[in-house]
Amino acid sequence: MQRVSARLATAVLAVAVGGGLGAVVLSPGAAGAATRTVSAAPVTAVVVTKAAAASCSTGKYQKQVEGYLKKIGGYGTVSVDGKQSAKDCAAIKKFQVRFGIKPAAGLAGPTTYGVAKRLAATKTSKCKAKKSGYTFCVDLTNQTTWVMKNGKVYAKPTVTRTGMKGYRTPSGSFKINKRTKKEWSDPYEVWLPYWQRFIGGRGFHQTTTYIHDAWRGSHGCVNLLPADAKKYYKIGKIGMTVKVIGRRSGT
Repeated sequence: MQRVSARLATAVLAVAVGGGLGAVVLSPGAAGAATRTVSAAPVTAVVVTKAAAASCSTGKYQKQVEGYLKKIGGYGTVSVDGKQSAKDCAAIKKFQVRFGIKPAAGLAGPTTYGVAKRLAATKTSKCKAKKSGYTFCVDLTNQTTWVMKNGKVYAKPTVTRTGMKGYRTPSGSFKINKRTKKEWSDPYEVWLPYWQRFIGGRGFHQTTTYIHDAWRGSHGCVNLLPADAKKYYKIGKIGMTVKVIGRRSGT
């Protein structure tokens, strides 16, 4: 048996090169003693390139949403061309944040399209609000709501979710007759924040679920986004008028 020199015995058997291990090969030398040959994987420079931030994706309803946002106004400059741009993206994100649409990523998807379409279709004059004082308006057809003061729009249209089939929110003219910051619902065992009742067991309150799950519906109440529920509660007083017009599809 050939003797391996002490030098070889103490040699490093593996070398880390470029994130990998080199291999040690023993080969016989001219004098019969083993010699070592170290073959290592070639050092490869790894270049990490940080990609430029990608713009928002172009959604299925890009052009339609652009058109509705331009009509509604207040969300920034949009170009109605069906092509996503940085300005379009920013406007859509702002709109999504305002109306609690998740994710607020600037994509013109079905929920964003539906909300924008409903808001753009809302005609505040149909409420026929009083010429003096406040009137809370609810459009069941478009599932929107707004507030008028002295016959003019005081709080712009926002989204709502009203009674589902079997629990239809009735149309008509009513008065706010009870207000509590937090009302307990006996039949459904849930707290109703910013409660303002206007007929029977129905009233305005903050939604307890994702408001854009339209299939849910309410049990007759007018569900509001948190910010809108707080605003409505701040405006509201006992005796104020609530006008409910139209009819929700399928009820």
